[in-house]
Amino acid sequence: MLNGRKKIEKKYILLGIVVAIVLLLVLVSAIVMNKRNLSPVEMAIKDSVLLVQKVAYAPIRFVKDKMTEISKLHNIYEEYQILENKVQETDSIKAKNAELEDEVDKLQKTLELNQVLSKDAYLNATVVNRNLGYWYNTITIDKGSKNGVKVDMPVVVSEGLIGKVSKVTNFNSTVKLLTSDDVNNKISVKISVDGKNVYGLLSGYDKSSRSFIVEGIADNTEIKEGDMVLTTGMGDIFPSGILVGKVSKITKDNFDLARTVEVKSDVNFDDIRYVTILKRQGEES
Repeated sequence: MLNGRKKIEKKYILLGIVVAIVLLLVLVSAIVMNKRNLSPVEMAIKDSVLLVQKVAYAPIRFVKDKMTEISKLHNIYEEYQILENKVQETDSIKAKNAELEDEVDKLQKTLELNQVLSKDAYLNATVVNRNLGYWYNTITIDKGSKNGVKVDMPVVVSEGLIGKVSKVTNFNSTVKLLTSDDVNNKISVKISVDGKNVYGLLSGYDKSSRSFIVEGIADNTEIKEGDMVLTTGMGDIFPSGILVGKVSKITKDNFDLARTVEVKSDVNFDDIRYVTILKRQGEES
């Protein structure tokens, strides 16, 4: 019984405290909101309450402001990530478009070359592998004996001669490029000078100048830079008239008896993707 009375008294005490706090808040609110002239005591109470309110609210406002800043920074970072991804996607698309344009350009040049050849005199092929060793500077193409390819058939691109077939399997062939360091890779060529042909022998390739070397020129006809260098058709491998390149430099000995000619090709031997194999007469299939 005694315990029950104590519990009731505690409840009344608590209720009294709550009522007192509410009355105090109402009083303070009335004082703050009242527009009449305040007494010094009321002014002190009002200033104290506002100060307490300001001090109490300051940490909350600080945390709120920081949370707002963090939220803004997070949103900015997310927008940056989105923009960065879009830039990367754009760069990827540009690179892909450039590659496709290059592919189309090479295919277009192959088609232009095909238009000047007899339909049964050539075979188009795609490069499937490249051996970068200088001595074995070769490419592998996706056409073989089943397609009529034979050893020693000339291989060209739209810019000129690139080499000849050196090995053949049923469905693939190896093409030895003119840039390979092969002492047996000599070709009889002619330099067209003002309607007259000057003959020589393509004997090698200079890696430093990226030029073919033509030697054995006995004719004293004046050769000029830019003169075209073509195959002669001698040797029963390369047909006559295939473009090798253009004269880029002429060197003479002290007695002006022998001349060495450097020849630049327009072929980019580092980027060959499509080729055309030329068939000799009687080998058309």
